[in-house]
Amino acid sequence: MKLVLYISIISLFTFKVSAQKKFAQLDLELPTPNEFHNAAGAPGHNYYQQKADYKMALTIDDETQKLYGVETITYTNNSPDRLDYLWLQLDQNIYAENSDSKVIEIEKMENFKSIGDIRKKFFKYDGGFKIEYIKSTSGQAMRYAINKTMLRIDLDKPLLPNSSISFQIKWMYNINDRMAVGGRSGYEYFEKDKNYLYTIAQYFPRMCVYNDVTGWQNKQFLGTGEFTLPFGDYEVSITVPADHVVAATGECQNLDALLNTDEKKRLAQARKSDSPVIIVTQAEAELAEKTKSSKTKTWIFKATNVRDFAFASSRKFIWDAQNQNVGGKNILCMSYYPKEGNPLWERYSTKLVAHTIKTYSKYTVDYPYPVAISVHSKWIGMEYPMICFNGGRPESDGTYSEGEKYGMWGVIIHEVGHNFFPMIINSDERQWSWMDEGLNTFVQYLTEQEWERGYPSRRGPAYLIADYMRGDKKTISPIMTNSESILQFGNNAYGKPATALNILRETIMGHELFDFAFKTYCERWKLKHPTPADLFRTMEDASAVDLDWFWRGWFYGTDNVDISIDEVKYFQLNTQNPTVEKQFNKSKNENKDLFIGDERNKTSISETVNEKDTTIDDFYAKRNIYAVDALDKKEYETFLAKIDPKDLELLNSNKHFYEVSFSNIGGLVMPLIMEFTFSDDTKQVIRIPAEIWRKSEEKVSKVFILDKDVISFRLDPFLETADTDLDNNTWPKKVLPSRYQLFKQQETQGNPMQRQKKVDALEKGE
Repeated sequence: MKLVLYISIISLFTFKVSAQKKFAQLDLELPTPNEFHNAAGAPGHNYYQQKADYKMALTIDDETQKLYGVETITYTNNSPDRLDYLWLQLDQNIYAENSDSKVIEIEKMENFKSIGDIRKKFFKYDGGFKIEYIKSTSGQAMRYAINKTMLRIDLDKPLLPNSSISFQIKWMYNINDRMAVGGRSGYEYFEKDKNYLYTIAQYFPRMCVYNDVTGWQNKQFLGTGEFTLPFGDYEVSITVPADHVVAATGECQNLDALLNTDEKKRLAQARKSDSPVIIVTQAEAELAEKTKSSKTKTWIFKATNVRDFAFASSRKFIWDAQNQNVGGKNILCMSYYPKEGNPLWERYSTKLVAHTIKTYSKYTVDYPYPVAISVHSKWIGMEYPMICFNGGRPESDGTYSEGEKYGMWGVIIHEVGHNFFPMIINSDERQWSWMDEGLNTFVQYLTEQEWERGYPSRRGPAYLIADYMRGDKKTISPIMTNSESILQFGNNAYGKPATALNILRETIMGHELFDFAFKTYCERWKLKHPTPADLFRTMEDASAVDLDWFWRGWFYGTDNVDISIDEVKYFQLNTQNPTVEKQFNKSKNENKDLFIGDERNKTSISETVNEKDTTIDDFYAKRNIYAVDALDKKEYETFLAKIDPKDLELLNSNKHFYEVSFSNIGGLVMPLIMEFTFSDDTKQVIRIPAEIWRKSEEKVSKVFILDKDVISFRLDPFLETADTDLDNNTWPKKVLPSRYQLFKQQETQGNPMQRQKKVDALEKGE
């Protein structure tokens, strides 16, 4: 088909009443800007945050696995409001016998797959805080009430703006056995050497956040929504067996009294080294495992402007460290691990800590704290300021699978990365899990790719989220869902937001615009309390890119990306040159597909009437419609005399016009990334912003004017939009092959390292 010379341009879009739905601004969904959180997404001119300082004395009883503590809290009211009561978190109460988290758990008999699962239902553990007293610093008892995982202190006098109050709490609790009870913290018992490894967190009554967004953030702790905490200064003394090594938030103040001469020398060397230096060796840790001192030592730590305090303690710890410079400041990166973690931990952990601190600082803010610590314990990955607890344990023979290695690498990068989200950029985890998990998983992906080229990241690339997004919408919740109500937590809070940010960086905004805007958000809200609106507004404010359609589709909805190529029409301009056009028509007719009857009639009809009788054919039967006559030439000469030379040049340019029609089947609008493959096997990619859907959300079409003829079209060739159906992304339609597995492959015994040991032994004749 030819395209006539002069074309009446017709709109490619169908206008609809509902066409603005997906591109509507988020004004109604976002909170109204105010003096605390302004319209640009930055802290307002009257932004405030409360401060909670702690002085604590803690003791671990290694014989009974109990923790005893007494704390003095100084709480400063920087808000413009008077406070009649204070709220504190009692997160250990999740282990109480009548805990809501146990009562509301959905259960089915099919979940009990072994006698061990049933035994857990009868497991009794006396968990939760046992509070001895709460009193003022003058010794007067204070009135308080406990509501499950929350504690309210009723004040005799209101706490006025710009004033402080100090009070003291004494408590104890039975440390949970993580292997039996589970949890983010607790102890692990090593049966072989009869020793304990403690990873301790959520162990003290902690102040809730009070701010202009939620008032008191006193939602009950049910186990999924994590922790929302104010910043403050900590001074903590920890009394443990004398042969224990303690790792904690902050810097130890009395190392000279705790370490021997060799350990001090090694630590001094580590502070100047760009590779790990072992401070407590495996041999020294193994000796401590056997001797077991009956005496105690007290470790004293201080931490400034942090939102929490955690620690780990064990006589089993090997300890290594190295220096990492960030923004001209030296950060001591450290790892603590039992021998069961080797050889993986000695080889990788501290290097991963240093790499993570360096890389996250590049994309977010410079790491502000003096130390960064990774502690190993089994089956855990959990984060706190300056310290995190990580899994990744080899087999008892020291071998490990590739999956175990990548799992360890990933969890250390992720948990160390949590220093930035939410420990520094301090979002409300109890309300929005994605603001720390999703943002952290996104930067984790960037950090993994800088650790090893081609690192097999589990989350981040768009195509990895496609299976989840094409799933049953009944089991999918929007990202903007309260932490305790999320369905498919990992995909929702980690995978989808990380993918969304990756798509913003790679496809919507580009690296330069995105990196500037994202770093602006991090700088604005470091050591402060941001909300989702602050992120959304800052990303737009710092980039001049309207992203409301993106936040609406990816964060507020459950639509998936499924854009199809429905139809392709091919046109060329009519040159008006009779020699060219009649030859084109001749070639077209000669190469057209024949009706099967016409093809068979060539042989089945031996002779037609007009072939027998020469008087039958008239003028029309005899004329050559493809011949160029004198009149054709004269008319063309007249045409040439009138046409603008530029128009003639366009007519003779041999441009190829393709009208491509698209459907938005999945509902989530995204850019159109089109790859054209030409007849000479070269390719070209054209990118069209998502705004093409702004006036027609279901169907659009686009005309592409190209220099060469196209043999195939492909949508989303680089798998960057999370399209959930690639079968409708090509034209002509391409059937993608898949393997049909007839027989289940035999599983190999042991990991590849163990197999190689057997190979080596056979080759040596052993």
